[in-house]
Amino acid sequence: MKEREANLGSRVWLAIVVFGLFGQIAWVIENMYFNIFVYKTITEDPDAIALMVAASAVVATLTTLLIGALSDKLGKRKVFISIGYIVWGLVIALFAHISVANSALIFPHKDHLQLIAITVLIVVVMDCVMTFFGSTANDAAFNAWVTDVTSEKNRARVEGVLSALPLVAILVVFGGLDPLIRGERWDLFYYTVGGMVTLSGILGLFLLEDRCDKREGTSYLKDIIFGFRISAIRANRVLYLVFTAILIISTAFQVFMPYLLIYIENYLQVEDYALILGVVIILSAAASIVLGRLVDRYGKGRFIIPGMIIFSLGCLMMFILGKTMAAGDGVAIAALTVCGTIMMAGNLLLMLVLNALARDKMPGTQRGHFNGIRMIFSVMLPMIIGPLIGSNIIKASRTTFIDEFGLVQSVPIPEIFLAASLLSLLLIVPAIFILKALKPQQRAPLS
Repeated sequence: MKEREANLGSRVWLAIVVFGLFGQIAWVIENMYFNIFVYKTITEDPDAIALMVAASAVVATLTTLLIGALSDKLGKRKVFISIGYIVWGLVIALFAHISVANSALIFPHKDHLQLIAITVLIVVVMDCVMTFFGSTANDAAFNAWVTDVTSEKNRARVEGVLSALPLVAILVVFGGLDPLIRGERWDLFYYTVGGMVTLSGILGLFLLEDRCDKREGTSYLKDIIFGFRISAIRANRVLYLVFTAILIISTAFQVFMPYLLIYIENYLQVEDYALILGVVIILSAAASIVLGRLVDRYGKGRFIIPGMIIFSLGCLMMFILGKTMAAGDGVAIAALTVCGTIMMAGNLLLMLVLNALARDKMPGTQRGHFNGIRMIFSVMLPMIIGPLIGSNIIKASRTTFIDEFGLVQSVPIPEIFLAASLLSLLLIVPAIFILKALKPQQRAPLS
């Protein structure tokens, strides 16, 4: 048993990479390209993006809580992963039919502003539907399955790979499908991504094996509310400290992340940012994989404070660069690549450490449920608070432009990175208590 835990095997690694990658490709579409889709085809109002992100976050959290506890109760993950991915992809494909023009066909007597509002509402509702199936498959079932098949000996290594996959997904989508977006072929873009996600779900029917202990002796309702009880929080104090640390760093990340590509293209006026993004992704992903192995070897606790410093410094450098960078300056663009890599590497290091610690501390028969609790701290609250902070900073700025309809639109500004840098420093508070609670071997010397 110990040998199997230390060496996952090729089949498990293949499943981790396949479902981790295709799940992240779908989340890239939602978390980044939906924002660009709304900004370029519907409205430039940052509140529309903030509303979409917040609604999606709430649905994702509730879904993970409900389905996570259900998968614990049934002792099954495979069916939720496979069927979830299949339907997830089909819903993504439906976005090919959402546009202001199509809304005008359905509501021919509405004016342009009313059609924009209707289309935004349609996007938000469909985004929530997509999120339901995505969170069922990925957040609730797949994440619990990963915890089922890993151990404390290899979780940081696995988290290093899982943390790198969102960046790899960006590279896949951006490198392979961005030409469709630049050619305004959103329909083909959504069909392609949806097809890939659906195919991965079909593959899961043959690839996955359940290794989940069935939870017995309790009711489903009690399992859903268990993690909200004061007694449960006290009994799992370190786990909730880790959740608090995840909340802080995830919120800081969400202050700028929904607006990142819009900021690069419209504030920095770097239209051809493919090379920058590619270099940042490759270097950060490689760093995440290497750091995951080091964290397993030397202990998770040693890397929390360094990760915080690296991330905060990277955000600060992005702010300074944004205030001083001249459009088209080759040296500044190179500096942007360096700063972006430092910022992303710091975030990945923190998340792989904290997520691995969370997996270590989750009760064995309630991993699905506690993945739902984790979603409150890692997704719901950060994706409500972070984008709203970013949106208010953006709207307070005088950096605007007039669109083709004569409306004043806002542009993301460098201060969103300064806010993220300052907010991330709050991580020091839970980190102190986490480090005190960790076992000696988790803070092992580097010698």
